[in-house]
Amino acid sequence: MTPPTPPSSDELEEFRRTARAWLAGHLPPRRDDERSSVAVFHDLPHDEERALIARVQDWLRVRYDAGYGALTWAVDDGGAGLSGLHEEVFVEVEREFATPGQHELTSVSTALIAPTVRMFGTPAQRELLMTPLLRGDELACQLFSEPSAGSDLAGLATRAVRDGDSWVVNGQKVWSSGAQFAGWGELICRTDPDVVKHKGLTAFLLPMDTPGVDVRPLRQMSGGTSFCEVFLDDVRIPDSLRLGEVGGGWGVTLATLGFERGHSGANAELGGGFADLLADARALGRGDDPEVRRLLGDVRVAEKIAELSAQRDRESRLAGTEPGAMGSLRKLVWAQRLALVSEAAAAVLGPRLVADAGDGTHRWVSHVLGAPGYRIAGGSDEVQRTIIAERLLGIPPEPRADRGVPWKDVPR
Repeated sequence: MTPPTPPSSDELEEFRRTARAWLAGHLPPRRDDERSSVAVFHDLPHDEERALIARVQDWLRVRYDAGYGALTWAVDDGGAGLSGLHEEVFVEVEREFATPGQHELTSVSTALIAPTVRMFGTPAQRELLMTPLLRGDELACQLFSEPSAGSDLAGLATRAVRDGDSWVVNGQKVWSSGAQFAGWGELICRTDPDVVKHKGLTAFLLPMDTPGVDVRPLRQMSGGTSFCEVFLDDVRIPDSLRLGEVGGGWGVTLATLGFERGHSGANAELGGGFADLLADARALGRGDDPEVRRLLGDVRVAEKIAELSAQRDRESRLAGTEPGAMGSLRKLVWAQRLALVSEAAAAVLGPRLVADAGDGTHRWVSHVLGAPGYRIAGGSDEVQRTIIAERLLGIPPEPRADRGVPWKDVPR
C-alpha cells in the first residue's frame, strides 16, 4: 500500500490558523497563571464527577459537529479524513484554550471502544455506536479484568453460554473505569473452556442497563471512585451484540489494549507535568534549588521524548504499519514518567505535599496517590516488560505451565 502524501507545511499552517480561530470562538484562552488539575484519577463526589463528564460530552459534540472530533478517521467512518499531523496541530492549539477538562471514561469511549467497534463491528453495530461514541452521545467502559485475571487477562473466568439467539453471562469484572456512568461495556467472556485460554474467548457489546448487571464503585486511596467492580448474574445478551467471531475475543482484546497503550503513551495531559511543576516552583521560590532544577529537566526531557515517540507512531501509521509491541514500550515509559513527576512534585513542594498550606499546591497529592495505578492499568509493568523482552528483544519466552493446556484443566 502506498502511504498517503504528507500535508505541506503551508497546509498545516492554514489548518492551524483555522482551528485557532474556531477554538477562540468557542473557548476562553487558558491563562498562564491558571492552576490546572493534576489528578491522575478523579477524586470528585459522584454528582460533581457526573457533571464533569457531562461538560466533556458537550465539548465532544461541539468539536465533532465542527469536523474536529475524529480528524484521522476516514470520512465514510464519520471522521474528517485528515492526517495524524493535522491531529497533532489541533491538539497543540487546543492546549492554548480552557477546555472543560477530561475524564478517563470519555477517553476510553472515543479512543479505545470506538476504534474497536470500527475494526470488528458489524455494519449494524458500527451504525449503532461509532458516531455516538465519537460524538460523546454514548459512553462505554471496558469489562476486561477480573479478581483472578488481571495481569493474566486470558485466564478470565466470566462465562457466556449460548442459548438460542442469546448468550447468558455469569461472572465478575473489576477495575472498570467509569462503569457507573457508562451506557455500554466492551465485555470479554469465556465461551469455550475446552480449548487453551486464549482461544476460548468471545467479545460482546453490553448495554449496562441490562437486567442482572450490578455496578459497584470502588473507593481508591486518592479518594475517588473511578474504578468499579461489575457483577453479571444471568445477564442475557443477544447474539447481534457479539463483537467479532465466536472464539475471536482475544484478537478483539489485543486490539483494544493496543489502542489503550498507544493512547496512554501519547497522553501528556493526564496528571501533572512540567508546566505545572515549573509554575509552582517559581511561586514557591524553588527555581534555584539544584535538585529541583535537575528533576524539572528530567521531566521536560521525558515529555519531549513522549512527544517524539507519539509523532513516530503517527508517521508509522501513515506509512501503513502499526507500532505493535512498541506500544508496550510507550506505556511502560509513560508510567515511569508519571512516577518521575511525583518525585519532582515532592522536591518542589516539600512538606506542602502532605500538609495543605492553602495555596493550591496540595493538589499534587492527587497525582502522587494516583500515579501508581497506571503501573497496573492497561497491563501491568511486568506484563509490558515480558512483551518487550519476547517481541522486541527476541528473548526466549519464559516457561508457562498452562501452555497448550485447555483452560478447564489449568490449576487455579
